[in-house]
Amino acid sequence: MIKSVNNYPVSQLFDIEAGVVYVIPRYQREYTWGKNQWESLFDDVLENNPGYFLGSIICINQSTDVLSVQRLELVDGQQRLTTLSLLFAAIYHVLKTHENKLDDEQRVEMFNLKRKLVLKKGDDQIRVIPQIQNNNQNDYKAILAETGIIGAYDVPAYAGNRKIFRAYRYFQGRIEEMTNSQDNRLGIIMEFLYTISHASMVKIEVASHADAYTLFESLNNRGMPLTAIDLIKNKLMARLESIEPGKIDHYFGDWNRLLGYLGDDYTIQERFFRQYYNAFKDDLKSVYQVPVATRSNLIQIYEKLINHDAKGCLQKISAAARLYALFLSRNQDDALNGLEKPLKDLERIQGAPSYLMMLYLLVRKEELQLENSHLAEIVSLLVRFFVRRNLTDTPPTRDLTRLFMAIIDKLSGLSGEAVVKSIHEQLIAASASDEIFQRKLEGQIYEENSGVTRFVLCALAEQAMTKETWVDLWRIENKKFVWTIEHIFPQGENIPVSWVAMIAADDENKAKEIQQTHVHKLGNLTISGFNSALGNKSFEEKCDRTDPQGRSVGYKNGLKLNEDLANAETWSVDQIDARTTKLVTQAIALFKLNGGDA
Repeated sequence: MIKSVNNYPVSQLFDIEAGVVYVIPRYQREYTWGKNQWESLFDDVLENNPGYFLGSIICINQSTDVLSVQRLELVDGQQRLTTLSLLFAAIYHVLKTHENKLDDEQRVEMFNLKRKLVLKKGDDQIRVIPQIQNNNQNDYKAILAETGIIGAYDVPAYAGNRKIFRAYRYFQGRIEEMTNSQDNRLGIIMEFLYTISHASMVKIEVASHADAYTLFESLNNRGMPLTAIDLIKNKLMARLESIEPGKIDHYFGDWNRLLGYLGDDYTIQERFFRQYYNAFKDDLKSVYQVPVATRSNLIQIYEKLINHDAKGCLQKISAAARLYALFLSRNQDDALNGLEKPLKDLERIQGAPSYLMMLYLLVRKEELQLENSHLAEIVSLLVRFFVRRNLTDTPPTRDLTRLFMAIIDKLSGLSGEAVVKSIHEQLIAASASDEIFQRKLEGQIYEENSGVTRFVLCALAEQAMTKETWVDLWRIENKKFVWTIEHIFPQGENIPVSWVAMIAADDENKAKEIQQTHVHKLGNLTISGFNSALGNKSFEEKCDRTDPQGRSVGYKNGLKLNEDLANAETWSVDQIDARTTKLVTQAIALFKLNGGDA
């Protein structure tokens, strides 16, 4: 619920008569603005007239006592408001340095500037209270002490290297530069202060974190807005601090460990929080119930869970995140040996929508009497399911979350092999038929889905490998796959003369027709570790190519996938069709869902 929306001059946000402080939640992200943002803010004020719009801030106002200091929790706009206060501090320091030259009006302005940064009721009550991360709050107080705005405060070690101090020094330098060689130095500073004080900002006050998130998502500020995960963290830490004062550092350590399991990718973090609720929705329905967690309702869900049991909520999601890390190859669990390769394959085939079900199975492993062999069988089923789904788009992406939630619902009362059987039956029911899957495999599969194509080719190559001949086809160097898809008959617009001669008897138009109908077929594709080296070379060169050490790096590289190519002397439409038929037959058998063993 929005409590108020008002457009204020900056001077009113820092109103010297108001007992208002802006509290940046204790464990919100640290101060991150750098030179580009400082420069932009300073120049915007310098180059525009009073009243220039500086953006908006969102505050949570849960104050009930109008007579006490009103603490507004600043959940969006903290970078801007902190920077403005540092600019005020830099101006105050210059005025204080030349105090003996100020006239009476200028002295009043200097005094008022101090009261913008600390409340009238006490010099130790600062107006903007930064978060504690990375010494932000200590650095900020040290700056105010240096200017004489508050009493003595020790400067933290290495403060000059951090952004709070660097911003303050930057503004000191810009003010010096602005007034350098000017006769009316103090007048220019006072005029600049007037312009800043009369710049405008929209201040939005809301009643809860959920309301703040709804707003912040829709506002396009120049700042660095908080994510849903930031707001969940802020709410959780605030709640835990109120419940168990003095233990917040311990809980913050738990939170950081949780994020450590998930990694820095926000998309993955947010997906985990959604999937956790969707997996355990029935367990949470006494606290809060919505049909499915989405990006738009995530804050509301976790606000309810945190208010109900903040400590238990953190413990449970942390334990779940540790297991979720297995899907991301960020954690190992000796009790789940044998699942590493199947789970890696599930990640490679983009099976992340099924993680919510897998998370449920891992958390409930003992209760469901699941052995590692059961879990490996289920993951194998999921890999086959997603190869088919991602190629046929059946079921559509929008239905996947509800599909896996429905599968969980039907596991009630089941255990062991019965769990595997139930999942198997439901995946078959949701999957495309073998006929549809076969048609997709026989078509221009690379054009249809290059990711699935690569997975299919690698899987076909891997099934023929032994321990002695094993090659890691998923190895990455310089953020790229070493082994990549190779088009045997080239896909480039300018077909080489040697290929026109071989595949179309020197008929360039015929060669282009064949390229249109056959270039992206499975039979014309393979895996090569030297794709860029092969490119548009002739078929013979592709087959026989060796590296400087004399090792075969062309189609005679030892992969069974390439045996038809290694033994061929030419390449034709008939050979593409024949190899397509052969590989499609192998793929259907490898990724079969219905019939036979699961």
